[in-house]
Amino acid sequence: RGLDRASVLALADAGWVASHQNVLVVGPTGVGKTYLACAFAQAALRKGYTALYLRAPRLFTDLQVARGDGRLPKVFAAWARVDILVVDDLALQPLSASQGSDLLEVIEDRSQRRSTIVTSQLPVAEWHDSLGDATVADAILDRLVHNAHRIELRGDSLRRPQRPRIAAAGTTTANSNEPEQALSDGRAAKRASTKAQDGRK
Repeated sequence: RGLDRASVLALADAGWVASHQNVLVVGPTGVGKTYLACAFAQAALRKGYTALYLRAPRLFTDLQVARGDGRLPKVFAAWARVDILVVDDLALQPLSASQGSDLLEVIEDRSQRRSTIVTSQLPVAEWHDSLGDATVADAILDRLVHNAHRIELRGDSLRRPQRPRIAAAGTTTANSNEPEQALSDGRAAKRASTKAQDGRK
């Protein structure tokens, strides 16, 4: 899937959090972006850091609600104190101008002070066109990308059904939840072959 073992182990050590760096994980749907992002966050939690996970659509909904009831400054301040903010599935659809401005506020509060993990199906080179106003997009990317570790995943979706397993006797089993039956069939075939050989002797 394009993972480099040394790079993953280095990020799991959480030194990037102490240096206030970011991690960007991109790739097609189902390849493990969220899993990897949360794994890095959990590794940092075990070293005493704090973390908050938000899917991007939920992030913008929370900010919209907070703006309506007057809590927006408190929400910005609370998120700014978290050591690692995980923003999952950014830019599934282009951001509105207000969403782009809100995201800039979140990133600006964290720039050079905290770390952010972002996952997206879009390659980083295509983010600019999806982050609202061009000037705002420039500001977001300048603060988010320049000191970031990038991971580009590839491969088929892990959510797709597994291919049928091959039984020991050489036949295909339709149900992969029946390994014992496949093993039993293989043993029976082996016994039959042994008896046939004994009969020929």
